[in-house]
Amino acid sequence: MALPSVNAHSIGQKTRGVGHNGLFSCNPNNFRVQQSPPLQAAADSYVYNSDAMTSTIPKLPFQYDFSLRSHNTFGIDASARAYLPVATLATLQALRADADAVSMPRLVLGGGSNLVLTQDFPGLVLHMCNRGREIVGADEHAVYVRAAAGENWHDFLQWTLAQGFGGLENLSLIPGSVGAAPIQNIGAYGCELQDRFHSLTALDMDSGEILQLDREACAFAYRDSIFKQSLRDRAVVLDVTFALPKDWQPNLRYADVAQELAARGLDNPTARDISDAVIAIRTRKLPDPLLLGNAGSFFKNPIVPAAQRDALLAQNPQLVSYLQADGSYKLAAGWLIDQCGWKGKNLGNAGVYEKQALVLVNRGGASGQDVVRLAQAVQDDVMATFGVALEPEPMFI
Repeated sequence: MALPSVNAHSIGQKTRGVGHNGLFSCNPNNFRVQQSPPLQAAADSYVYNSDAMTSTIPKLPFQYDFSLRSHNTFGIDASARAYLPVATLATLQALRADADAVSMPRLVLGGGSNLVLTQDFPGLVLHMCNRGREIVGADEHAVYVRAAAGENWHDFLQWTLAQGFGGLENLSLIPGSVGAAPIQNIGAYGCELQDRFHSLTALDMDSGEILQLDREACAFAYRDSIFKQSLRDRAVVLDVTFALPKDWQPNLRYADVAQELAARGLDNPTARDISDAVIAIRTRKLPDPLLLGNAGSFFKNPIVPAAQRDALLAQNPQLVSYLQADGSYKLAAGWLIDQCGWKGKNLGNAGVYEKQALVLVNRGGASGQDVVRLAQAVQDDVMATFGVALEPEPMFI
């Protein structure tokens, strides 16, 4: 699945050529993620060059007993035994040569928006800090853009819109990094990451092999991927490439988005219009993690067989559900939680957000165990009331 070369005249931006190498268009020996303003160039460039990597082994700047409070959006005060910022592939390759570091438990951290720290982490936290965005190809169907794993997801999305490319706008304002997005297969307002995904590059920390994975290889599912299964704690995502359609059409499947656009008098919205609408909706419904610690939507929307949904609907005419392609139904977890009376309630220093029952928050000084207890209480109540199991989205560490 090689990427076509860029036609600079057709997309209005000068870019360099990219070679082809199997299912991924970059050659690990010469590919470089170009720095994009306003980001500053890193001192140690993010370069795939195996010869240079082996000839120059960087000194690894480990930090010990490192507080992770500012590195998780829940704002939970927990520490890591060791912490290492990762801006280059060379850092990861040098790490593999460090027997003591390799023997420790390992946690790869992006924006810290999808985890609950239930205790101090007894191992090494790898914080992906690499940066870079570029246009790498185009054909009659799509433009292909690539971003380094350490890029902020929303900033990258806004960059694609600034280049004139739609396709990711329904995923606006989702917290986290580009590298974490495919791991979780993030989704919102009728769009999932897999819908625009082309491929990614990752390093297998066990073998040292650079993996080049297309959509099928990533085994995407609802808030799931191979990186939460067989490659968990093994593969480190380095960069991600997206296919953004030239024949863009607005995705207005969610009523909230359509209603927001209608309220703005937009009957022929652009991708930027949809992004602005999604940002407005999310800002109203979801708390700012800088002001009130949270991990966004805490529970997955449960998927149930049609017979179970029909039985629930008979008893609860206001049940919110969405038909799936296989005939099953996705239920709105927030509605289930709200009906159980949890919206706005607290348990210890953790609580259910008063504007959106799907969001658990840190009221101030909450521990990871506080969040776990609250989540379990909500799960138990929903199961007792509706017979539906809720599954948390964040990882519990």
